[in-house]
Amino acid sequence: MQTMTQRVFNFSSGPAVLPEAVLLQVQRDLYSYPGAGMSVMEMSHRSAAFDGILAEAEANVRALGGISDDYAVLFLQGGASLQFSMLPMNLLTPGRSADYVITGVWGQKAIAEARKVGAVRVAGSTEESGFRRVPTQDELQLDPHAAYVHVTTNNTIYGTQWPDMPEVGDVPLVVDASSDIFSGPLDVPRFGVIYAGAQKNLGPSGVTLVVIRKELLTRSAAGLPTMLNYAVQAEHGSRYNTPNIFGIYVLALVTRWMLDQGGLRPIGEHNARKAAALYGEIDRTGFYRGHAEPEARSRMNITFRLRDASLEDAFAVAATREGLDGLKGHRSVGGLRASMYNAFPEAGVDALVQFMREFERIHG
Repeated sequence: MQTMTQRVFNFSSGPAVLPEAVLLQVQRDLYSYPGAGMSVMEMSHRSAAFDGILAEAEANVRALGGISDDYAVLFLQGGASLQFSMLPMNLLTPGRSADYVITGVWGQKAIAEARKVGAVRVAGSTEESGFRRVPTQDELQLDPHAAYVHVTTNNTIYGTQWPDMPEVGDVPLVVDASSDIFSGPLDVPRFGVIYAGAQKNLGPSGVTLVVIRKELLTRSAAGLPTMLNYAVQAEHGSRYNTPNIFGIYVLALVTRWMLDQGGLRPIGEHNARKAAALYGEIDRTGFYRGHAEPEARSRMNITFRLRDASLEDAFAVAATREGLDGLKGHRSVGGLRASMYNAFPEAGVDALVQFMREFERIHG
């Protein structure tokens, strides 16, 4: 049996590539965390060592996003999918409804869970276009008295991303930012809640970051299940029960790495360069064509097709042989998808562009 030791370029939509410096740090600390004499996976969530890890994770998140004390920073479990339920259970108060903007599967899943809790409205949707774009501001039909407005900031399956967040007036804007959290500058005061599964840009799967304006915690009813109550989780500092210690530790390292890169502005510029290079190749000759409309193209998940769709499986197989892994598109869309989160290197984009040109030379 052959064992692969050389790292490939990982274009997977998630769990996704982590910074190599972080992986090496984890490798060094795995057996015995400095000063603890044990692995992070063995230490108590009430220990002094984990106190320091949790404090750094929160401090790094606040520093990256410029997040003030007006917000609570929570590290929860259950993935972003649990937030589809937890969010309306806490914020959708009796007698009110919530607005949902549907730009893909994850928005559909979010509103389906919210309907089990209370009244919701579809305030905008691009389903009729196959989710190839996001709505314009004048297409939205927002309720000025809504409990909140829910938006998915980036759509991994379709390769679309909001270029700017919609204006929602005084209604709290709630976003599922799982696939583009901290991929560029973030105007946190515009949001009531930001939530994100860690496994794209923040760390390994199993941790969910929730940033919530503290005034919204008053909506969490005492009768809610304890583990699903934002106010309880905030009161206990994300440690009402045993949190994902290892995942939070890696998140602290990843956010430290992001700060070492200079913060969100240079990270955003880096992501823009990577996306521009790949979209440039997609648009160059017509042999490839982008799935998303140009004005809504994602920098994180680049979806494309071949002019001759019968070649797409051969493209994915040949790319994998060349160390370009995870390029097959989602089954609901087909084609190809290159996911390039913060830690994905520009060298991987260059390698994919060269492979695309060679594949076109052979098959074009």
